Amino acid sequence: MNILLLTQVVPFPPDSGPKVKTYHVLRHMAARHRVTLVTFTRNAQEEAHAAALRTICAEVYTVPLKRSRVIDVAAAARSMFSGKPFIIERDGSAAMHTLLGHLVVTAAATGQPFDLVHADQLNMAQFAESLPLPRLLDQHNAVWMIFERLAQSSSGIKRWFWQREAALLKRYEGRVCSEFEAVTVVSDEDRRGLLQVMPQERDLPVIPIAVDCEAEQAIPRAPGARAILSLATMMWPPNVDAVSWFARQIYPLVRRAVPDTHFYVCGPRPTAEIRALPELDPTIEVTGYVDDPKPYIANSACLIVPLRSGGGMRVKILEALARGIPVVSTTIGYEGIDLVPGKHLLVADTPSEFADAVALLLREPELGAKIAAAGRKRVLEKYDWRAIIPAMEAVYARITTRNRRTNPAGQPAIIRG
Repeated sequence: MNILLLTQVVPFPPDSGPKVKTYHVLRHMAARHRVTLVTFTRNAQEEAHAAALRTICAEVYTVPLKRSRVIDVAAAARSMFSGKPFIIERDGSAAMHTLLGHLVVTAAATGQPFDLVHADQLNMAQFAESLPLPRLLDQHNAVWMIFERLAQSSSGIKRWFWQREAALLKRYEGRVCSEFEAVTVVSDEDRRGLLQVMPQERDLPVIPIAVDCEAEQAIPRAPGARAILSLATMMWPPNVDAVSWFARQIYPLVRRAVPDTHFYVCGPRPTAEIRALPELDPTIEVTGYVDDPKPYIANSACLIVPLRSGGGMRVKILEALARGIPVVSTTIGYEGIDLVPGKHLLVADTPSEFADAVALLLREPELGAKIAAAGRKRVLEKYDWRAIIPAMEAVYARITTRNRRTNPAGQPAIIRG
């Protein structure tokens, strides 16, 4: 097959949730098919990462995407008039539309037409909508649910903005998921969330996010490891809310119970709110992006996922368990992953309960090792990419076969204006 893959971020290196999922799909498909990757880039480093993918893709094209407070304000203003969600207006790009139109026409003219377009995440659906190809939307989340949950944990103008965004996304996401030829989701929770906003029920295959269990070996932890670790992209609002909540309401309780602990906040692009956390307590260290998290994992008693909003699946939980570190999560945090609380991880939803769970693992490393071993075994059984990703190929085959049946002469199934 000749596949056109659209991504909002360069899926390399696979060092964050969305990039991990997309990288494994890309690696698997590129070994069997001709894949053209078209992706946004934000800086020279991302351009270099995109160039590295030319070793596995037939072709790689990039489109610059600028982000700033001024651009965000302009997108919010356009959203007020257009009725489109802010995140869709923010990531709109005439250059992306133009490039994709050129690629589709050129591929057809040279006798190698694309068999389908794979839009990775909702932000990229707008660029696949008008293409005369079978369209797959790979939903990493039921996005409207993320913003509805953000609204529930916010107040003031933020609450109003998130509520409005959730309402707009319900309409937009429901329409797009109804119109694309195929839509995949990562969890049953996301499937139910999308069906809730779609006008008619349809088949939404559940293809969980997977990790590379061969590459992610268990990391021996240092004797007496006393730190607490957060590994997350620190500009994503649900992660900012989660780490701030932990630092302000939970970590002081942990410090009372275990005074000699330390809290590492690792992850790219920390916001000003996150960078200011060491002012609350000097034992909080905000590192920013780390090339190699192994030293932090080795010196930590647990990884925390204190999410109060979000959707999809948390790859950081799968990777942590594959690396042999126990996890403490909220119920929302491990949503969509088939894990048993108390066996594969610890789960708590109030500050006092969460602090007790973290303190327990700090005091009892043997319990942490037992939970981590059970968690790694679970990930090996259910979430290795070699067992999961072929399901995506079955979706490809289904929509391209359907297109050939309805268009035996090879003409596009639908011409969209």
